[in-house]
Amino acid sequence: MRGHDRPGLRAKVAASAAALMLASWTGAVVANEPGHPIPGQIGLQTSVTPIMDSITAFHDGLLMWTISGIVLLVLVLLIVVMLRFNAKRNPRPSTNTHNTLVEVLWTVVPIIILIVIAVPSFGVLSDQLTIPDGQRKYLGSNIFSFGEVDVPAPALTIKATGYTWYWNYEYVDQAKAFDSNILSDADAAATGQPRLLGVDNMLVVPVDTTIRMQITADPVGVIHAFAVPSFGIRIDAVPGRLNETWFNARKVGVYYGQCSELCGKDHAFMPIGVRVVTQEEFATWMAALEAGNVASANATLTASAAQ
Repeated sequence: MRGHDRPGLRAKVAASAAALMLASWTGAVVANEPGHPIPGQIGLQTSVTPIMDSITAFHDGLLMWTISGIVLLVLVLLIVVMLRFNAKRNPRPSTNTHNTLVEVLWTVVPIIILIVIAVPSFGVLSDQLTIPDGQRKYLGSNIFSFGEVDVPAPALTIKATGYTWYWNYEYVDQAKAFDSNILSDADAAATGQPRLLGVDNMLVVPVDTTIRMQITADPVGVIHAFAVPSFGIRIDAVPGRLNETWFNARKVGVYYGQCSELCGKDHAFMPIGVRVVTQEEFATWMAALEAGNVASANATLTASAAQ
């Protein structure tokens, strides 16, 4: 019996070794990291950037109060109509065809509501598309300000290219690039990454650093979209065009996103994984990447995190 068990045991050991090697490349991820959705979650993901701060403030503040007010108003009107204007209480229906005051109100009031919503929303959108220069201030959690958050100029430029169906990340100034593909369910579970979001090679960036993202797609491919909810960024990746956005993550961790454009049959299987590390860890990782490849760089990063 022991002789028959040895091949199975060797297979299990080999599988465990492969899982450990893959874990060293990607880094183990806690299942309830704030950088991805969790079962039963209600609301937006945890913000770690000034852009997402403004989106969260806009959504939880102005939009939520406006939507709630409209829903309550419509509910009250429906109840009034059902109770006051039903057939039993009004056997002879009214013959009125219009009311000037009501028509003016239901035209003007929605316009005012849309203007109130539009003003801060344009500011939030502008924040996402305006690359920091070290002087311009950003909205942050106060969407009615003219800008209260200081953001330094970009210290790192990364080009993300969408292919069918995976991402390629190029550190422009360092002239180093690598591909990032989705992990199988087994490999994702082995590395502690969430299913359908785990990747073999994450985009690694330093904390408290402004990152300029240049987004494009394969010149002979289709349109994709680069989106990371915890960062508050989403921008199209268009063949032949270079779009730009930015982020400045203030918390170390792993944050996930996905292609947000209906790009083809494997649209649901090209996730984005971003690992935010300390300045020291990033320097070590980048030195290893420049000297070797992404696998050796990720291994040094994992080793430093385990110390």
